[in-house]
Order: sequence, then structure tokens, then C-alpha cells
Amino acid sequence: MPNFEVTTSNYETDQTQIVIYVTYAGTAGSRFDRDYYVKQHLPLVLRAWKSYGLLGVAAFFPAREEDGTLAVCECRFKDEGAVERSLAAPETASVMADLPNFTDLTANRARMVAI
Repeated sequence: MPNFEVTTSNYETDQTQIVIYVTYAGTAGSRFDRDYYVKQHLPLVLRAWKSYGLLGVAAFFPAREEDGTLAVCECRFKDEGAVERSLAAPETASVMADLPNFTDLTANRARMVAI
């Protein structure tokens, strides 16, 4: 049996930060343009929401191509108010309108808080 220790992340956060995970699930052959997502969409998200309290974004992709989760985006917000301001901002329309440029999949959101 392997010996391991569970530790909390050294990822700097405070208890008021909110993390939204946006996931895209599909089959290995589903259309998801990683290059566009990283080089175009995520910078658009940052430009749209940074002034409202978005602290940063990160994208993650599976190590191998298979059915299931094809992409995960982590959006870190200053606090709950920053999430609300961002989603209500006029710039949100351009963020959502950009989705068809990289995928036909539905984006699923999960809101997390630090423990």
C-alpha cells in the first residue's frame, strides 16, 4: 500500500475568493478547439471581467483524448460580489457569444469556495 499524505494546496487564496469551474464534457471526437480556447476565449474572459473582480483563469485538458471531460477552466474571483458583477456585466454577452467559435458543447459551471 503506498504511503501518502493529504495536504491542502499551497495555492494562494483567501476564504472570500470564489472559484468557478467551467467544464465541457463530450466524446473524443467532439469539436473543442483548444488553441482558440486558450489564445482567444480566455483572454476575452479576462478582459471582460477583470475590472469586476476576476483574479485569474487557468485551463486544463485531459492527458489523453477520450470520452468524458474535454476541458476545465478555473475562474478565480475576488469574492461573491465579483462573480455577481461579472455575470451581470454588459461584456458577458460577448463572452457567451464566443462559445460557438470553439465548441458546440454545453458549458457546465460549478461554484466552489476555499476551505
